Amino acid sequence: METENTIPADFRVVTDIIYCGVCHLPVEYCEFSPSKEKCKKWLKENHPELVNDDSNIEEAVTESKHQTRGGKGMVRDESDKKKTKVSKITIKRCERTKRKHQIIVTGLDQYEIELKKAAKLFSSRFACGSSVTKNAAGVEEIVVQGDVQEEIKELILKNYKNIPADVIELTQDKKAKKSAAAAAEQAQAQAKKKK
Repeated sequence: METENTIPADFRVVTDIIYCGVCHLPVEYCEFSPSKEKCKKWLKENHPELVNDDSNIEEAVTESKHQTRGGKGMVRDESDKKKTKVSKITIKRCERTKRKHQIIVTGLDQYEIELKKAAKLFSSRFACGSSVTKNAAGVEEIVVQGDVQEEIKELILKNYKNIPADVIELTQDKKAKKSAAAAAEQAQAQAKKKK
């Protein structure tokens, strides 16, 4: 009994795939691209035979520009990223115990720096522990163990040329310590109570 290796008449083999010049996806998937309008314009200019002139689809696209349910939004354009570059990079020194300090670096992600790689650079350069954590506001920050605040600033300026020196801000966060006068007053108050 022989089997026939014939292809049915309704079976179609696509050999030429046309890729979009804007999003670099096949033109069938341009509707899912974040730059859908640019893709449509490119398709009309370069391959007008593939353009569907469905006015209902265009109206639906213009009406529903905002997302109504969950999921992730559209990818930001490069112009949005350039607007956020005026933000500050804060290098804050916090005291853990009497002689132990930690440095918290925030704002590096605004300059398109991978925080895990930067934390690895800090830990290898200063021979200390460093990690990427989220603070209470949900912003990722790098926590470095040790009192290396000035050295971190110099290292950032040396390794990341796209960061200007005037956006780096050095701050200190000290625990509320009693001043000597307040401690003396408290001691006198306790002495009076004993009498």
